Amino acid sequence: MESIQSWISQHKLTSIGILWAAAIGASMTYSGARTTFKPSLRLIHARMHAQAATLAVLSGAAAYHYYEKRAEENATLAKLAE
Repeated sequence: MESIQSWISQHKLTSIGILWAAAIGASMTYSGARTTFKPSLRLIHARMHAQAATLAVLSGAAAYHYYEKRAEENATLAKLAE
């Protein structure tokens, strides 16, 4: 689990791109099986779902980055206090 977190931390944009592509594929598959929309409309819906997922992941990545930097600063201050 830690190796996955480490890889994601080092490759943030790649991780977000992979999630975006997976969301497009999942949404296209789901809408194709459930509805009789034209392919162009399914693609539009898939892009909207992928954008929502990407925004959620970007928000999570920003929060993770903030707390990661804050933890590093606290560790540095603790070392200096010793």
